[in-house]
Amino acid sequence: ASSPSPLWALPEELLLLICSYLDAQALGRLAQVCRRLRFLSSRDVLWRRIARGCLNSGFTQLGTDLAAGIPVKERVKVSQNWRHGRCRRETVLKWKCKQVASSSSSFLMPWMELDGEYLYLSQAENIQAYQLCAEGTGLQRHPQAIFSGHQEDVCRFVLVNSHIVSGGGDGSIVLHKLHGSYSIKFSAHEQEVNCVDFQGGLIVSGSRDRTAKVWSLSAGRVGQSLHTVQTEDRVWSIAISPLLSSFVTGTACCGHISPLRIWDLESGQLLTCLGTDFHRGAGVLDVFYETPSLLLSCGYDTYIRYWDIRTSTRKCVQEWEEPHDSALYCIRSDKNHMIASGSSYYGVVRLWDKRQTRCLQSFHLSSPTSSPVYCLRFSTTHLYAALASALHVLDFTAS
Repeated sequence: ASSPSPLWALPEELLLLICSYLDAQALGRLAQVCRRLRFLSSRDVLWRRIARGCLNSGFTQLGTDLAAGIPVKERVKVSQNWRHGRCRRETVLKWKCKQVASSSSSFLMPWMELDGEYLYLSQAENIQAYQLCAEGTGLQRHPQAIFSGHQEDVCRFVLVNSHIVSGGGDGSIVLHKLHGSYSIKFSAHEQEVNCVDFQGGLIVSGSRDRTAKVWSLSAGRVGQSLHTVQTEDRVWSIAISPLLSSFVTGTACCGHISPLRIWDLESGQLLTCLGTDFHRGAGVLDVFYETPSLLLSCGYDTYIRYWDIRTSTRKCVQEWEEPHDSALYCIRSDKNHMIASGSSYYGVVRLWDKRQTRCLQSFHLSSPTSSPVYCLRFSTTHLYAALASALHVLDFTAS
């Protein structure tokens, strides 16, 4: 047998340094040379640099790994499926549209959150926890747990630190502990609680009654209102900054006030308005913090906007227009290069690459009737989209 090449006999540290200059294709070819190089070329340290430039590979802009435990090389492979729209589609849950004559909305408007092996989905007055199937696609047929407490439909909810906080059409806020029977309910607003967020022992809520409120959960002050902010407009979306110092509200934009405003969490005072060129009715339906200074918004005016409050509060740093001129109900990002959005017509989910101006991929999930995508969530391998009568999943592990 021939003696091994001197290059492959080098110490592993030097081989890793040499291989760090290779791209994904070269690393793949290197893996075919011999058993040792196959092992070496699969090391996470070599793929991490490549992965940070990929879509939805689990790395943030700052390099934080959000999917630790999954080999980085595998994530890079799946990322190519996201980029090229290669996936398997499945409808995993169906329910009847809820017709309520007295309600402000005629249809069920589901919301959801992903947490490890579970997907939490609001259906009418309840939130149900479904276990994801072991192979990654689909849900267990029956919910593992049901969280109730509202007298009318759950509008939105958040899942933070093993707690669910929900706002309902009955004007109340309900807090559940995931593991246990502990729950709290209190009256919060005069009309529907359209949106809630929960961080650092504080709840913020926004309502159709044109107010946003900050609530305490500290001992002896549970459910006590700390501040009431008069927004002068219906509040559709809300989010607490990761620094826990402020929160942003997205309102209906029925007047001449910016629909995006940032408020001080401690005092409830207005800190700044985002943007100066919003058209009447261009309400903000969803907001999402990537970092304390980077914020995404979307809504009725068909645009996704990317804000960097370090550089300017008057103009967004980037924007993308929905090609079919339809409202955008929900938005999410991988905190790096990819954005996913859900539109108001025909159940359209779109994937965007921030480095491009046009939509990267689109998926039509609504058939035969048109329904908005009310909420979407995704992992590094799957995307879940909740429509008026069904929950759809896109599996990007399929080749």
